[in-house]
Formats: sequence, structure tokens, C-alpha cells
Amino acid sequence: MRKTVFTVLMLTACLASVASAATISQKLSQTASVNLQATPSGCENNPGPFITIDGDMRLGGISARIILSNNTRFTHDASADVSADVVIVPAGESIHIAKQPSRGGVGGNPWIYLQFKDGKGGDLGSPQLLGRCVQGLVNAKGNFSIPSGATCNISSGNCVNSGGPDITLNGEIRLGGLGADLILTNNAKFTHATSADVVVSVVLLEEGKSITFAKQPPLDGAGGNPLIYVQFLTGSGSPLGSPILLGKCNKL
Repeated sequence: MRKTVFTVLMLTACLASVASAATISQKLSQTASVNLQATPSGCENNPGPFITIDGDMRLGGISARIILSNNTRFTHDASADVSADVVIVPAGESIHIAKQPSRGGVGGNPWIYLQFKDGKGGDLGSPQLLGRCVQGLVNAKGNFSIPSGATCNISSGNCVNSGGPDITLNGEIRLGGLGADLILTNNAKFTHATSADVVVSVVLLEEGKSITFAKQPPLDGAGGNPLIYVQFLTGSGSPLGSPILLGKCNKL
């Protein structure tokens, strides 16, 4: 597979070339790791305790591969094709989490658990024991698959020029939600929350959080008004579905 990347000066003369555009949307999933620190206070006071949560989420990343091909039966990259990968969400992208749920009602130095929840309130694993309130708490950690929706706008120009085409890609990623339940209990043999326990629900990542991106990878080498494909990839380069055919460069 041949890759050629060079700087394209977008002069006014380029505006005279044939331009075309298309929009695609696809549901994706990316990995995410979460590390939360819980800090207690007022453990034995009335109506304590108060729990402060903060931490971060690191995303696995998403890229888009733009492929220019003259093969109408494209199934995989060939030596005559030209491709370039565009980073949409960098691997390791961090989202800070800062929440302070305040709730009392369980006295006597309770045990504190945290259970992660998806954006619809479903359980993500079992409750994690953080510790007893006055003895300090360990961090809560989790690795999840975060549903994401990608919307990309792809524009093309200079489709039949010797130096072209010019491809511009921009759009946004909308992330699925993530939450957690803090559970305060005096039950030393805790297995699940009961009416005697206090449960505080926390939104860690709001549903539909948007990450916008704007990239312009310049490509050349696939002449003759090539077909344009886009394929989404994980941050490590693994495919997220098959290549999507947008159409001929001048007819997106």
C-alpha cells in the first residue's frame, strides 16, 4: 500500500476545481478506562458522611482511514490505492470527572461501595468496596466499552488534476453516558443495596457529550477521479466495521 503525503496550498484557484461533499454517520464503540478517587468527610456526624469523587476517563481513541481507489470492486487496500489515517479522538484522550454528591443518613462509620452504571442505568460489573468511611478509601477503577456515534463531513476537490484530489474531513463524536452509584451501608456482609442503605447516583459522563474534529489530509496518486472510501478504526488501528463507499471523487 503506497502512501504519499504532501502539503497542499489552498489557493483561490482551487475554488475553480470541481468540489463535492458527503456526510456519513456510524455507531461505534471505543474502550475507556476510569480511575476515581473518593474522599470522605463527616463520617460520624449527623447527617454525614459526605463523599467527594473526582478522577478521569481515558478513551481508547478513534481514527478514520480515507482510501482512494480506482477499483470498483474494492475489498481491501491494494498497491495502486492511496490511503491516509486521520486521528479523530487520540488514544489516551482524557476527560476529567469532578462530582461531589452530598448525602447523609447512614451513621456509625459506614462501609462505602461504588458500582459503575452505563448511560441507561444498567450495571457495569459488581459493586466495588472502597473501604470504611473513617479509614480512608481506595480508588475505584473500571474498563468499559463506551458506545459512540460518529458523524463525518467529507469534501473533495481537484478530483482529476495530476496533484489532486484534496480531501477534507470534519465532524463530531458523541459519547454514550457513564454513571455510578455510591452505596453507604452498615451491613458488613453487603451483597446488594437494601432500603436500609443510602444510594447516591452520580453522572460521570453525560450522555451525548460531543468531541468535534477538523482534519485535512492531502492525498495524491490515485488519478482518474477515484472512488473514495472511509473506514473507522480503533486507536490501535483495528477496523471498526467495513470501508464505507462514498462515491466518485467529483460525485460524493
